[in-house]
Amino acid sequence: MIVQSTSAHYSGAGIARSLTPRQTPITTPANVADTINISIAAREAFASSGASSTTASVDKSVEARLAAIKSKDGMSRTQEEQDYVRANDKRLAEITAQGKPPEKLTADELDYVQKAAGFVNTFGNLSPAEKALYDKAVASGNTEAAAGISQIALIRQGGNMAGGANGTTYNPLTMEITAANIEKFFSHSIVDPSGNAQSRFDALIQFLQENPVA
Repeated sequence: MIVQSTSAHYSGAGIARSLTPRQTPITTPANVADTINISIAAREAFASSGASSTTASVDKSVEARLAAIKSKDGMSRTQEEQDYVRANDKRLAEITAQGKPPEKLTADELDYVQKAAGFVNTFGNLSPAEKALYDKAVASGNTEAAAGISQIALIRQGGNMAGGANGTTYNPLTMEITAANIEKFFSHSIVDPSGNAQSRFDALIQFLQENPVA
């Protein structure tokens, strides 16, 4: 006696039906390739996004640390903080990498170096027009006139009162840099027996007569 399994019969029929072209889902090699490519692209995009996020986070952390250090004057900074600024301040590194002596730097570069390195920020006392005048003196090779402007920036660092001619006083912070003001006020605020300071002021006076501040 042969006992035919019903389940076997339908299983066979089911297999037969599953092999018919109309009911068999076909995955072409192209579809597989597309799926793989999309998956790889997604992973790369995710990795890139994560890397960018990490880099941005690190950059913000560095900038925050630099800002905190720069809020202190040079005397208040530790050696580690000074080293951190030199190692991580990109613009300071770019200025230093030029290899120029201080008298060849622009006013803005000197201003930045003074702030970043913790020096006395005398160039922060100059207006944009006065910085432009300084740059013009440097570009023309007139280092003496440029030094005269540096002296005025130093005088202003002392505050809003300085001594002028014949015992007079004036506010150097608001006093404009003109030939007349140098003769009457600024040149009397520095005592220099060597005569170097006066020589620089004289050079600046002559330079101003040819290049007045706008």
